[in-house]
Amino acid sequence: MYLNCHTYYSLRYGTFSEVELLLLAKENNIDTLALTDINNTSACMNFVQQAKKENIKPVIGVDFRNGNQQQFVALAKSNVGFQNINQYLSTFLESKTSIPDKADSLEDVFIIYPFEKVLELNIIDFKDHEFIGISIAEINKLRFSHLKKYEDKLVIQQQVTIRNKKDFNAHRLLRAIDNNTLLSKLPTTEECLTSDVMHSKVALQNHFNEFPFILKNTESLLQQCSINFGFNDDRENQNLNIYYNSFEQDCKALLKLCDENIDKRYSNPTQKVHDRLQKELKVIIDLKFVSFFLINYDIIKYAKSNNFFHVGRGSGANSIVAYILGITDVDPIELDLYFERFINPFRASPPDFDIDFSWKDRNTVTQYIFDRFDNVALLATYVTFKYRAVVRELGKVFGLPKEEIDKLSKGKTNTDIDDIAKLVLKYGKLIEGFPNYVSVHSAGILILDKPIHYYSATSMPPKGFATVQFDMNIADDVGIFKFDILGQRGLAKIKDALEIIKENNPDAPPIDITDVETFKKDKNINNLLKTGGAIGAYYVESPAMRGLMQKLQTEDYIGLVAASSIIRPGVSGSGMKDEFIKRHRFPEKRKEANPILLQIMPETYGVMVYQEDVMKVANQFADLTLGEADVLRRGMSGKYRSVAEFKAVEDKFIANCRKKGHKDELIFEVWNQIKSFAGYAFAKGHSASYAVESYQSLFLKCYYPIEFMVAVLNNGGGFYSQEHYIHEAKMCGAIVELPCINKSDHANTVKGKTIYLGFGYLKNLEHLLIQRILTERQLYGHFLSLDDFIDRVTISIEQLTVLIRIDVFRFTNKPKTALLWQATFKLSGTKKPIEQQQGKLFRVQNQHFEIPKLNTHWLENVYDEMELLGFTIHDYFSLLTDKLCPHVKAKKMPEFSNKNILLYGLLVTTRFNKTSQGKLMRLSTFIDADGIYFDAVHFTNVVHQFPINGMGIYACYGKITNRFGFCSMNVIQSKKMSIAGDPRL
Repeated sequence: MYLNCHTYYSLRYGTFSEVELLLLAKENNIDTLALTDINNTSACMNFVQQAKKENIKPVIGVDFRNGNQQQFVALAKSNVGFQNINQYLSTFLESKTSIPDKADSLEDVFIIYPFEKVLELNIIDFKDHEFIGISIAEINKLRFSHLKKYEDKLVIQQQVTIRNKKDFNAHRLLRAIDNNTLLSKLPTTEECLTSDVMHSKVALQNHFNEFPFILKNTESLLQQCSINFGFNDDRENQNLNIYYNSFEQDCKALLKLCDENIDKRYSNPTQKVHDRLQKELKVIIDLKFVSFFLINYDIIKYAKSNNFFHVGRGSGANSIVAYILGITDVDPIELDLYFERFINPFRASPPDFDIDFSWKDRNTVTQYIFDRFDNVALLATYVTFKYRAVVRELGKVFGLPKEEIDKLSKGKTNTDIDDIAKLVLKYGKLIEGFPNYVSVHSAGILILDKPIHYYSATSMPPKGFATVQFDMNIADDVGIFKFDILGQRGLAKIKDALEIIKENNPDAPPIDITDVETFKKDKNINNLLKTGGAIGAYYVESPAMRGLMQKLQTEDYIGLVAASSIIRPGVSGSGMKDEFIKRHRFPEKRKEANPILLQIMPETYGVMVYQEDVMKVANQFADLTLGEADVLRRGMSGKYRSVAEFKAVEDKFIANCRKKGHKDELIFEVWNQIKSFAGYAFAKGHSASYAVESYQSLFLKCYYPIEFMVAVLNNGGGFYSQEHYIHEAKMCGAIVELPCINKSDHANTVKGKTIYLGFGYLKNLEHLLIQRILTERQLYGHFLSLDDFIDRVTISIEQLTVLIRIDVFRFTNKPKTALLWQATFKLSGTKKPIEQQQGKLFRVQNQHFEIPKLNTHWLENVYDEMELLGFTIHDYFSLLTDKLCPHVKAKKMPEFSNKNILLYGLLVTTRFNKTSQGKLMRLSTFIDADGIYFDAVHFTNVVHQFPINGMGIYACYGKITNRFGFCSMNVIQSKKMSIAGDPRL
């Protein structure tokens, strides 16, 4: 009986979920219900799914509004009607245009105009699918209106937005947030009515008993509506199932591709390779996942044709078919990867490739996918109200001063807070978790059989690609499975480095960056892993990873794959990380492993490191099939929803172990080990995929370090600050120069061993001016003097001052002070905007002024750099004013194991971490005066007593620990050292 119900997906309007709406209907004995969120279909599919569980007939549609002005409500008679509503709504959402007063005629769609709207527009002719909606509050008006003669067109339109006074208050707060206004100034036209609540079926009938035809029309309309999507066990794969014209043609194409490409991966394929290939192809064809492989192959083929680098990662690396087709670059035979981790008969959903492209290429690949396939959209994600953020918003709505809002949002309140503050906290808790707006999933792209609008309306976010209004959980439930197309900077660094090398070293031999097999065996490259020299290399440069590789003395591909997995929280948290390091470094320790587990996992010394190890143990220790083992693995990871099926496999695991004669002590020791890390461990293929990219980066870092560091800088760095990558470039032998008017570009450039910082670092320099400088220089050559520059480039004195202060005119051999005076005389203090000025037709004879010699201090340059670049290229240690006490350098740390020493270090990076007891500790990385790294730990007893207050040089006094040959300091005391101030102040 309700045709116009809202959930909190009527964003910043509704006050409860679609599930709570159904429970409300059940309480009121309502057996048919229409969900019509405002300009949104986010909740529709889950509403249909959940309604069936509550034995309520679902009807879905949309409440079309301009702001809070209701235009009409559209209800879907069928799935076709829902598609038409979505398509219609999307035209307005994507173009960001207003919704008209009257709706178009849409097949299988009912349109309900609000009573007041019909009067306002003076609608007198109604089509078969059009109706007039009457709320309880409007019954009295109807009695005296000419519209009561339209007996066959009147239906109940009792809007449901709130349940009680508390909901109404929350609704008003949401409207105030949405309108960015004080609650006291919120117009009533922006609110729903206090009467927009649900009544029981009997009460609703009693309100309309004077107009029985309205009740009859409403029931008739609802009876004509029927919507259905297959969920869970009834779901079908909705992705594009046929790539060519038929399934048979797809199968032939996949077999042909494998046959044509196998020799590119295996020069002499063994029987093991052929057996594995045939096994995989059978499963792929039996489960009808053929189109999935062909679509991914299509995307990769396009990328390669454009020289776009990619990494196929995740469990997809466990597939030899994916490897042969070039979707991944990890050989599953070499690493003994289980195909069942990727696809098995127990897996109802299609497999999932995560494909990384350069952040610069990703949009081009996405555009290709949209152009290549018919039914494509990006997947959505919901951004919800976070507690602290919503408290801030509510504080503004109530008009609280900023200081009080800051205290409330940080939880710094006392028992004496006033009533307004109490309301802010109370409603902050209520609104927390509500959807705030629909955003774009970080990677998910949908490629479907049916039109996208069959499932959802679409909007057009700033990315410029149509995006659905539901998230991945609902997508999975209904059989829609995403393709993950991601962007990362590591691949861009590799690609840019190759281009920089070609330009800076034209005589260098050509580089085959895909020749990873050679890189894996290169001792120089592996030495970078072993010694912690991987700064700048994707995925292996963090302090934790570099420290781990030094502890492991990692010097090969397999070791890197293991390191990238054991650093994960699960392995670390279970205590098995240290056990793995011991057994790796000291072979005699391997005897301590359980012989059964050692036999199952000899490569990892009886320690579970990868997700595949869970499957191996389940398969060989507990005699589960590999399919059952994957159910176990997914259940542990929290990604599997069938609790009953998981419990059955758990019971079978224990029962089988007992049947095999394992003692309970061992059974539950193994079981607890699985539980402790299975949800956090990586798939081995995932680690191996990243290791391939790491080796490509490491090759460049090893043999072309300066060019590689320039590429790292030009792609936004990585784990560390830009300043630190500049330091690393210097350690690699680079000479780093400030921006130069004749040699710098927008990005950093390198000539020989000299790196010229780019104009892009100058925060206060206008982008248009940089373009103007570079264009002028390219067309007419280098600038010969400051006067020559001013004559050729239109510039304001403020912008020219920035350039002079950063010393871009140092080729003139004039001090900056003299150049600033010269610029001031020359430009006469003009402040006209650049775009309003015109170039001079004739060169003006420059007047020369005698400027007295002005005294300057080198520290002035340092502070100019800090202000304009955000860092200085000067040696930070040269700025110290505090006297250094006798101390030790970082390279000498191994000589002082278990002793207390003093180290001085420039902070590189720092972060908080939590102990197993939940207390705070701090992990910091420094470089000493020689540029050598050392790590320091502030444990809970000193973390607050000796804080790290921003970048700078710290005196660190503490005890040196030596774990597996890797030294770090447990800080006892630390102090930030003073540096010289700006002499101009």
